[in-house]
Amino acid sequence: MSQGLEKVAGGKLEKLLKKMTSNPLKSFVLGVGITAVIQSSSAVTVMLIGLVNSGIMNLSQTVSVVIGANLGTTITAWLLSLTGIQENAAFILRLLKPESFTPILAFIGVCMIMSAKSNRSKSVGSVMMGFAILMFGMGLMASSMAPLSEVEGFRNAMIAFKNPILGFLVGMIITVIVQSSSVSIGILQALTLVGGVSWEVAIPIILGQNLGTCFSAIIASIGVNTNAKRVAGIHVVYNILSVGICLPLFIILNLIFKFSFLSNNINPAGIALFHTCYNILTAVMLFPCVKLIEKITIKLIPESKKESENKVFLDERLLMAPSFAIAECFRKTVEMAETVQYNFITATKMLKSYHEKKALEITENETQIDTYEDKLGSFLLKLSGRELTEEDNNKISQILLAVGDYERIGDHAAHILKMAEKLNDMEKGFSDEAVEEIKTIVNAVLEIYDMTLECYKTDNLELAQKVEPLEAVIKKGVRRAKNNHIQRLKAGQCSAEKSFIFSDMLNDLRRIAAHCGNIATSVIQLYDSTLNKHEYNHRNKDEDTEFKNMYKDYKSRYRVTKKTEEEIINNK
Repeated sequence: MSQGLEKVAGGKLEKLLKKMTSNPLKSFVLGVGITAVIQSSSAVTVMLIGLVNSGIMNLSQTVSVVIGANLGTTITAWLLSLTGIQENAAFILRLLKPESFTPILAFIGVCMIMSAKSNRSKSVGSVMMGFAILMFGMGLMASSMAPLSEVEGFRNAMIAFKNPILGFLVGMIITVIVQSSSVSIGILQALTLVGGVSWEVAIPIILGQNLGTCFSAIIASIGVNTNAKRVAGIHVVYNILSVGICLPLFIILNLIFKFSFLSNNINPAGIALFHTCYNILTAVMLFPCVKLIEKITIKLIPESKKESENKVFLDERLLMAPSFAIAECFRKTVEMAETVQYNFITATKMLKSYHEKKALEITENETQIDTYEDKLGSFLLKLSGRELTEEDNNKISQILLAVGDYERIGDHAAHILKMAEKLNDMEKGFSDEAVEEIKTIVNAVLEIYDMTLECYKTDNLELAQKVEPLEAVIKKGVRRAKNNHIQRLKAGQCSAEKSFIFSDMLNDLRRIAAHCGNIATSVIQLYDSTLNKHEYNHRNKDEDTEFKNMYKDYKSRYRVTKKTEEEIINNK
């Protein structure tokens, strides 16, 4: 059911997570909302560990999210409490009994899974099926536990659990075993349907369940950096403080006031109510202490001197939330593209004025770009093996193609650097005409790269459609520049060695433009998945008025005039 909910949320989940800022209140609200979708505070905490371990989030951002996650997970108890609605309840309430609607819900869910064409509709069907099975399972568990009410050992155990310390320990141990407070709360709710579970027994068990849920985060923190370990630490510290305040307070108040309701039997709705009230109370009490919780955690988990300073590129824990993992892969691709952009701009500047220090920087960046391609490719392949929506699958394909294109642009930038190094070793560079032609084409390629990066970052369809006309202008400009250079070579104005450098440089610029065209087309395909790239690139552009107008505009700005051998000789 939770997987279906996450798929229905689609790209909205990572957009929510992206909004996490240093504003504690906003982070708290987002923590509640995300956990309500995933239905597991442990899963959210494990995901936060992955984010911090990858350097995507910092520690202070996670404290409020963890507090919100503890509150968000209470929605599961409310869903499960529907099984406790009695036959003598009001007609409207009886309609909410699982037996009243889950068979219909399950039937609709099966029909949607089997017949729906869109993945989103199938995901909605999965949510319906998952919810129906969940409710059926709760009913089955309750009916199978019914004979326990006649067992003397069970009745004695319930009396023993009136000891709040014992009840607390039992709740914590069960949650540690099943690694989910939602599951252990569900078991407790099923027991209440049997009868014999009083408020006095249930309250300490629920408190223990809240602390036991930290165990999953502790396991997930093994093998991560110090800051990521501290995320698990925050989860533990927060829950220890919550229980440390509420359990003694409950015992003391009960000794003073002798709460009469504690001897009454509790029902599933009562458990959901207490679970929610407890988490609201602790959130209100401890939310102002966000900085204190962080300081305590940092004190308990000091920085390791032996720890490597290198951050994990993309933590595999992010695979738990595919839509968010895709968003982080996209963010890494943008980082890669910006590094490529810096290399290209710097390499073209080196054609005019060569600097050893800058050359070394480009070489180091190129190694980093190759690392991006290798790690992103591996991570995306693992991600593609998960159950994904059609939208997520399309995004993965786009990112994989873009990573390849950006890596090749980086290679061309590194090759331009080599050409700049060769020119620097020569006594005399290109002729003035050749320099002007190179300058015109470089400026056009700089614009097409800027435009491509911006349309990729923002999924801007209008901007993506402007790339192709400029690519066509660049290709024509490169052909003319090559033709002019051949004429200069014939006229004896250029050496053969310089001719090879000039030609190679133009090839690099033309291929960079072509890779930009590929990236822009992938953005267009996001809006139209039926678009065939080959057919789109080879369509009759004479009938495309918009293309022709943009082509004319770019041509007027980046014109390379074709010249004959006679014109070149006369110009000499």
